[in-house]
Amino acid sequence: MGKRVRTELFLKGRLRHELREEEKQALENAIAGTIELRPRTTLVERGERVDYSYYLIEGTMLRHLDDKRGARQLVGLNVSGDFVDLHSFAMKRLDHNVASLDRALLAKVPHKAIAGLVDKFPHMARALWFSTLLDAAMHREWIFRLGRLNAEGRIAHLISEIVARLRFVDQYDGRNLPVPLLQRDYAEACGITSVHANRSFKNLRERGILNPRGDGRIEILDEDALHRLGEFDGDYLYGEGDLALESLADR
Repeated sequence: MGKRVRTELFLKGRLRHELREEEKQALENAIAGTIELRPRTTLVERGERVDYSYYLIEGTMLRHLDDKRGARQLVGLNVSGDFVDLHSFAMKRLDHNVASLDRALLAKVPHKAIAGLVDKFPHMARALWFSTLLDAAMHREWIFRLGRLNAEGRIAHLISEIVARLRFVDQYDGRNLPVPLLQRDYAEACGITSVHANRSFKNLRERGILNPRGDGRIEILDEDALHRLGEFDGDYLYGEGDLALESLADR
């Protein structure tokens, strides 16, 4: 069996087909090593100097900010195939914390190696830029969710987004959500209390949309209803639909 390609999910379902083999290999060669995190472990703290960006091979990562009382607000989520902090290449520090949700395996890519990729492969540079712009598109959608939807709609939208992103990387079986967010995590992502999240999940179960099974396990019973409730349109993920791109090149 050949050597495993650790970056095989990068931009999968989006524009990975645009990358040449030498670009894919150069990205793979840029990895300086891997690290494994236990669940609920901090990778990077807000303000910490960083000289690596981390590519998520397996698992789920959360981005969060804490208020002065220590209460957490989730501001982002990463799944396999994502760079969790590619923007730190330019910024050198993050304005938020990054931590694992479950067991996570990450590849360390030195910023010096990324600089080499950008210099040698302008097309790859555009792909990396596209990756950071996907993050920005998702952040805007999270703002929409918090500002315009009720509690059940916010939860429905978040689950719909996670499902769509997992489909890109072939990690959703059509029924069971493999991302073990707890109800308190949904509360922190959706700007509601844990009590309100619990009540919302109960309502979603009674409406036959999903079935929470504890420990973050969720069975999705009616995905169409989930999308309608969350006013979810996955175009902003740039995989398909009106916003889908045919190429990274100008055409």
